[in-house]
This record gives sequence, structure tokens and C-alpha cells, in this order.
Amino acid sequence: MHCHNLSNHLKIPAGSKKIVLAGNLNVGKSVFFNALTGLYVDVSNYPGTTLEISHGTFGEDVIIDTPGVYGVSSFNDEEMVARDVIIGADLVVNIVDAVHLDRDLFLTLQIIDMGLPVVVALNMVDEAEKHGLQVDVRQLEELLGVPVIPTVAVKNQGIDELKKRIYEARKGKRDPWLERHLKQLEGKVDNEGEALLVLEGDPHVARRHNLVPGEMREEIYLRRRQRVNEIVEKVVTERGRAATWSTRLGKWMIHPLTGIPLLAVTLWLMYEIIGVFIAQTVVGITEEQIMQGLYEPAVKAVVGRVVGESTVLGTILIGEFGLLTMTVTYILGLLLPLVVGFYFALSTLEDSGYLPRIAVLTDRVLTTIGLNGRAIIPIILGFGCVTMATITTRLLGSERERRIAIFLLALAIPCSAQMAVIIAMLSGLGIKYVAIYVATILTVLVIVGTLLNRIMPGRSTELLIDLPALRFPRWSNVLRKTFTKSWSFLREATPLFAIGALIIGVMQVTGLLETIQNLLAPLTVGWLKLPKETATAFIMGFVRRDFGAAGLYDLNMPPEQTVVAVATITMFVPCIASAMVIFKERGRREAVAIWLSVLVIAFLVGGILARLIG
Repeated sequence: MHCHNLSNHLKIPAGSKKIVLAGNLNVGKSVFFNALTGLYVDVSNYPGTTLEISHGTFGEDVIIDTPGVYGVSSFNDEEMVARDVIIGADLVVNIVDAVHLDRDLFLTLQIIDMGLPVVVALNMVDEAEKHGLQVDVRQLEELLGVPVIPTVAVKNQGIDELKKRIYEARKGKRDPWLERHLKQLEGKVDNEGEALLVLEGDPHVARRHNLVPGEMREEIYLRRRQRVNEIVEKVVTERGRAATWSTRLGKWMIHPLTGIPLLAVTLWLMYEIIGVFIAQTVVGITEEQIMQGLYEPAVKAVVGRVVGESTVLGTILIGEFGLLTMTVTYILGLLLPLVVGFYFALSTLEDSGYLPRIAVLTDRVLTTIGLNGRAIIPIILGFGCVTMATITTRLLGSERERRIAIFLLALAIPCSAQMAVIIAMLSGLGIKYVAIYVATILTVLVIVGTLLNRIMPGRSTELLIDLPALRFPRWSNVLRKTFTKSWSFLREATPLFAIGALIIGVMQVTGLLETIQNLLAPLTVGWLKLPKETATAFIMGFVRRDFGAAGLYDLNMPPEQTVVAVATITMFVPCIASAMVIFKERGRREAVAIWLSVLVIAFLVGGILARLIG
């Protein structure tokens, strides 16, 4: 049985009220959570951001966020979490999208039917006006029987009013027909919310009270849907829904004829910003002029007064792979500008509402490799951080899809730092070698995905995804996300880079590094046709793939070797953090199989590529 005891799980102080935020996907709950608690959680414009329960204080009470759901039920994990949190609420702040009132009011009426005190935040009223929709707030409040407060949360409009009136939450108007059936369960369950869910056939809640699940779900849902339609008809006025510019652009983005060129232009812009401007101009300043030109000589001079550079300690601290030289230069001079650039671009796409449209556009293609368009979200997130993307595969509709997606993420999706270094390495080689690299990675992804799709039993689930309104990115939100994710990268990567540099440094002073390079020469020199020094980069890649890519960055190789090296390191084993998450998500046996398979495929494809272009 899946059940959350909120007081124990979240350590809610005695006497504090549990104020629960509930709403459909992508209605802005995270923005409300931030505004009411003063805390920041990731604010994204694509479905499924809130996978865990976030909570914070509101005066002496506690605000609890929930996963976005369309109904209180137990059809999937998100709904079960939301169900148990909502059942335990003292009052519910129901966030409703004014543009999609006919969709969102179904959940509103269900919460009202549960007998919980509710206050409705009618969000995005500005977007509704742009779509020619006028909502009669006063009449909506009267029909629901609960306070309704119009808001534009991203502009902080209506938030103060919500704070003032939040305790005016009250039980709304229920269907009298339903009231009669709920009374039959009085004394058999703990509250009216559980009574409603038993009537609607929730097996978990029924089992909790040794009851037989009801069989009235369809009838209750039909009556609720009819009530929603009647309310919408009375409170919403359309003033000629002439398609706005954003509406037309949103349609173009999901149509293959126009969507593919728009996507190509978007990717080209990202390449120009990250691969050309940041990788060449900005990194040229931060790595070469600042870190190698000013920082490293200074730190060598300071440390060299105490420890000789040629000593064992000096080699580990300020040598070629030094903790205070290479590690700091790689992190701050090379990777940080690239990571900031990538997260800025990704955050801009997220905030504009473009990502879900890419999911729709790519749905048919992804179906051929056993996924659907929804998988584009973890794939795109994987270009930011494969670890985070692996967790996000929980959004996918089946175990089969999660298994395929995790394998492909581990194999063929480079994280932001790794990709940024790869872009920097390829950007000076010309379009021919960029095309070879892209074609290699795509070919591997398609072949492996197709094989997995054919081998594994079952088929892809259908794509069901919300398309939020397309809007101009809110730069404050974009910058906040960029900072948060870049800071997270620094905190996660720096210790691992230091450990990797320490290992490499110790191996260098003991002579083990050269021994391993010689031992791996048949693989690196014989099979991949690369310099034997690339063995060092692949050893670094076992710690993090971007660390290994950074190791390749400083090697002076001809274009053919560069392409083989970056293709191999792209498909190299996932970093330590990603591997740990894969172990958690897929179990030890499957995770080991994935890790070994990826390692074999990386070197196999690298060697074949070397022979094709060598």
C-alpha cells in the first residue's frame, strides 16, 4: 500500500496547519510555492517538474507542494503521492489555469467533493485575456462556493491577495446526489475524502479500511464533467479567439513542415552561442589568458616557495595534472563558461514553453526506438545532466520505455560540460568532421534503440502531454535557473575532478600512468589509432566523462583522431553519479549490464570509425 503519513514524513510541527498546493501539470504551482514560502525550487515550463514533495513554512503553518495531476486517484505514482497529501490537508490552495478552465475545474470539483476547505488561485488571467477569454470571477466563486482569487503568479500579481485570504478557504458546493452516497460510508472511513475515493473505486484506500472498492467512478466522473461544462459555460466569455502570434508560432513548432526547420534554426543558434562565441572567444579568455596566463604562474610561484615543483607533493599539487593547477583551470577556465552557456540556452527553451512542442514534433521518430515524444524531455535534460535525466525517466509511461531511455542516456547523450568541450574541440575542424561526429552518434542511438525496441516485449505508450502557452522567457527566471544549475554543477563536479586529478597525479609520480598507457596501447593506438596519451583521458573518463573530454582537449591531434576520440568519449561509461542512480533505478544486475555494454560499444564504434575515416 502506498501511503504518506505527512506529519511523520515531513516533520510538521504540532498545531501547524497543512496547506497543500494542488493543481494540474504546468499551472505554476512551483511559482506559488516560492512566493508563499520564500524558498526556491526548480521552476520549469514543462510537465512533471515536481517529482518530490517540497514543503516550507507560511507563518506558523506549513505549505506542501504536490506533483501536478489531473485527478485525485491512484493511476500512477504522481497521483498516489498527490492523493495522500491532499487527503491529509487542512486546507487546499487549488491553482487553476484560466486558459484551460474546462480542464482544470475537474480537479477543483473533485477536491470540493472530498469535503476539504479550498481556495482557488485563478492563475494566468493575463494569458486568458490574450486568448480572448474573459472569466467572471465573482460568478465562478458563487458557483464553486469557495474563494477565487485571480493571479498572474510569475508577475507576483494577486499573491498578496492570496496570502491575505488563504484562511478564508472553505468547503464548496457539492453535488447533492453525491452527498447521499457519501453518507453511506460514514463511520467506515476516516474522512469524506476517503469516502469519495472508495466510491470512485480506489483500491488502495478501500483496502486501507477493509472495504470493497466502489463501482461508481464512471457515473461520478460523468456528472462531474457535466458540472464543469455548465460552470465554464456560465463564467467564460469568448471575445473572438483570433489566433495570436504566439498561437500561430506554437502551431508551426509542432508541424513537421515548419517545426523541423524551426528546430534546426534553434540548434544552430545554440551552436553559434555555445560552440563559437563561448567555446572560442570566452574560453580563450578564461582558460588561456586568465587561468593559464595569470592564475597558474601565480599559484606555482606561491606553492613553489614551500614545495619544489619536481617533488612528489609538488607534482600532485602544481604539476601537469595538479590539484591546484589542472583541476582549477578545467573547472573554472574551461567548463564553467560552457556550462553556464548551455544552461542559459536550456533554461530559455524551458521557460518559453518550446520543450513540450519539441516532444510533439519528435514523437513519431522516437516511437521507432521504443519511446514516445515524452522521452524528449529526459533526453534534452540529459544534455544538461545525465544523472538528473535518468531520474526523470520516471515520467515515461512504462517500465520498458524507462529501460530503453536509461540505456540510451548512458550511451549516447553527453552532459552539458562534456558536450560543451566536444563542441569546442569540433568547432575548429570544419563542417565535414562535425557531420561525421553527429552522424556517428545518431546512427549508434538509432541502431541500439531499434534493437532494444525489437528485443524487448511490448510497445510504446501513446503520447499525452500538455502544451503550455508559448511566451517570451522571463529573464529573471532564466538567470535564476542558470545560476542554480551551474552552482549545482560546481558542487558536484569539483570534488570528483579533484579525486580524479589526485589519482592521475599519484599514477604519474609512481610511473603507473605510463605503464597503463603502454598496456592500453593495443586498444588506444592499435584499435582506435589514437596517441597512447589518450589512455589518460579515458582513465579520467571513468570518474566523469566531461573530465575525460577535458583531458582530450589539451592533446594536439589531427582532425580524424579528434573525431574518433570525442565520439568514443561521448559513448563512454556514465559518470560515477549517473552510475549510482542507474544502480538505484534499475538494480545491480541490470546496471552492471548497462555499464559494461556501454563500455564495449564505445570502443567498438570508436575503432570502426577510425578505420572508416583514417
